[in-house]
Amino acid sequence: MLTVEEIVSHLQALANPENVAGMKRYAVGGQHTLGISVATLRKIAKEIGRDRQIAAGLWATGIHEARILASIVDDPSLVTKRQMEEWVMGFDSWDLTDQVCMNLFDKTSFAWEKAIEWAGRGEEFQKRAGFTLMACLAWHDKKSPAERYYPFFPVIEGACDDGRNFVKKAISWALRKMGARDQALNKLAIETAKRIQKQESSSARWIARDVLTELESQKVQQKLSNAAKRSPSLKNSGSRRKA
Repeated sequence: MLTVEEIVSHLQALANPENVAGMKRYAVGGQHTLGISVATLRKIAKEIGRDRQIAAGLWATGIHEARILASIVDDPSLVTKRQMEEWVMGFDSWDLTDQVCMNLFDKTSFAWEKAIEWAGRGEEFQKRAGFTLMACLAWHDKKSPAERYYPFFPVIEGACDDGRNFVKKAISWALRKMGARDQALNKLAIETAKRIQKQESSSARWIARDVLTELESQKVQQKLSNAAKRSPSLKNSGSRRKA
């Protein structure tokens, strides 16, 4: 079994300063970045397997890639609210925020609660985490009914005056992901975006434009229409295939 020290040593051996420079141009990576791709981290994670103790040790190093790796190998069924709070306080870049939310936090039993709570925070990456969770739940949770997403819409509408880049992009992502889920949520997302469009802030207008361009597109509308036509036949046939 690999130890945290052995894993960290391996990560440091893979460090690529040229990649770090490239990442910085896209605001990727935090203070302690090695320049290792997520694809490489996922390969390493397969060798480690699920290991909560290793995850805690990797997070404690403060190394950007080690923390992403921690989010991949941790066990979401064992994650606590306290851990989520400790980790969200350590978010120092948009990519770490997104990776932890999509790899781990959106699979926890606290994701729905934390999405709304964090969306009300003041710190940029903690606030982004709330909207990223909304997006990831709409993306990954295939079982929840449309009604479960309804509480997210007023939170989104009320936050659109936040002009910080990584917040407004996450808000748009959340609304687009929900609106691409089914026809009911698409209708609600479009209605919400049109109300947001009337707000005075430039960030709100940007979000509305970004959302409407995608959700009103022929591609999305056709996809949702086709899915709706298939749905009754799947139910009648007793198929358990996931949408």
